[in-house]
Amino acid sequence: MKRRPNHLRSSREDFHRRRFAEARILAGFSLIELLAVAAILLLLFALYWGPRTSQNRQRQARQECQTRLQKIHVALSIYAGEHADTFPAAAGARTSAEALDALVPRYTSDTAVFLCPGSKAPAPPSDKPFRQHRISYAYYLGRRAADSQQALMSDEQVNTQSKNAGEEAFSSTGKPPGNNHDKLGGNFLFCDGSAAAVPPRLPFSLTLTQGIALLNPSPQ
Repeated sequence: MKRRPNHLRSSREDFHRRRFAEARILAGFSLIELLAVAAILLLLFALYWGPRTSQNRQRQARQECQTRLQKIHVALSIYAGEHADTFPAAAGARTSAEALDALVPRYTSDTAVFLCPGSKAPAPPSDKPFRQHRISYAYYLGRRAADSQQALMSDEQVNTQSKNAGEEAFSSTGKPPGNNHDKLGGNFLFCDGSAAAVPPRLPFSLTLTQGIALLNPSPQ
């Protein structure tokens, strides 16, 4: 059998080595390109679904917020039953916590319900009044149980003034005050125990009549 000349064997080996090296380079570029495409797809997914996921979380928190307000109403109703159908009142109260101080601990020890689900603040103490602690909700001081269709509590509002339909009660920018639920509006609890979610601009009027005052939570 004839053996190939050394220079022919060397050239063929060099050719295969070059092809193998080129294949490895091409494979490397393909992997890099694949990773780049995957990164772009992940970015697009985050840009598209991120805000939607956040809004869904906010809507769920707003629903849980309604449940918490209605739990507070149970304590308020028991209080009113023992106080001639009047809800808690405190002379000189400047914040909602000062006015609702009478509920804890006699009428409820579940102080977590006074915090909106989106709040990162710790729950007020459950074994003593919490007038010095910050809660999440506003309170209409001076209401009676007979005021069934009137607002009794709400998420923190942008201010403590009367408001006409179409005016802003909650933050429309997601910035405080009144941003318990970012830009999604907030909840109202009425004297009859019903609750409703509304957008930042009110679909109804909230007029403060004589003897009624709106108290917001203490400033952060």
